[in-house]
Amino acid sequence: MALPAQDERTVPAVVLQDLDREPLERSLAGMQTLVEQHGHVIVLCSTAVSRGVWQRLHTVRSLLESDRIAVFRPELPPLGLAVLARQLRQLASCDLSPGVLASAGRLLTHYIHAGALLGSVTRLDRVPVDLKSHAKSWMPGSQFGVLAHPAPQLVRIAPGVTLPGPEFGTSMLVAQGQLQSDWVTATLAKSWNAQGLREVVLPAESATWWGTGKLIEFCAYLPDLSVLYQLVTSVRQNSCHWCGIDVIGDRCVFCSATPPVHEQPARAG
Repeated sequence: MALPAQDERTVPAVVLQDLDREPLERSLAGMQTLVEQHGHVIVLCSTAVSRGVWQRLHTVRSLLESDRIAVFRPELPPLGLAVLARQLRQLASCDLSPGVLASAGRLLTHYIHAGALLGSVTRLDRVPVDLKSHAKSWMPGSQFGVLAHPAPQLVRIAPGVTLPGPEFGTSMLVAQGQLQSDWVTATLAKSWNAQGLREVVLPAESATWWGTGKLIEFCAYLPDLSVLYQLVTSVRQNSCHWCGIDVIGDRCVFCSATPPVHEQPARAG
């Protein structure tokens, strides 16, 4: 999930490994060290990880009684999540407060287009698949283009077939699994007008997330730090009424508080 740095300013990532298998004391000590070193910690967790990992993260946060740990679990495929993590690492080098930086994760998710080319959709349960596509997935040589985010869509690959892409300039990352095809690099990247194309290692959770190892995962994203910074700073910031930290949006990413609801005064009858 830790992609190579986009530039020399990109902050290094810390990978939390074996959370569901290591002793609780080690998880607590590791997280406490990160909080002491950096002040605040933003954890991005894939929806493909085991329930044990998710529970351990919340257990650690609760036992440390810390409002300086934000746990974010967006509905993105693994490569898309890795891209989002790197974007936040890029922004971490800027003059953004911890609350605004953590809130930026929700904002930037809307600008990520993530999907995969699959050799089978038989076990795909994260994108709606009709019975006709399921039946075709049993046919030898069938391949499917799937867009998981921002709007789920599935097509059977044929000459000239593509998927709806971003309406703004993006770069594209491609991660090769156990599937041979040039559809992503030759057809999709061209139709999406990708301004840059790079290959990366397939994330460990991808086969679980997509239901098959026969895939090529792809993600289109905004690579320029200045554009990311302008997007984040153009959004109105609020102060959390509970912990006082500056955030974007209604829910505080650190203490999870939401603005109090003010009742409208009753009209005089």
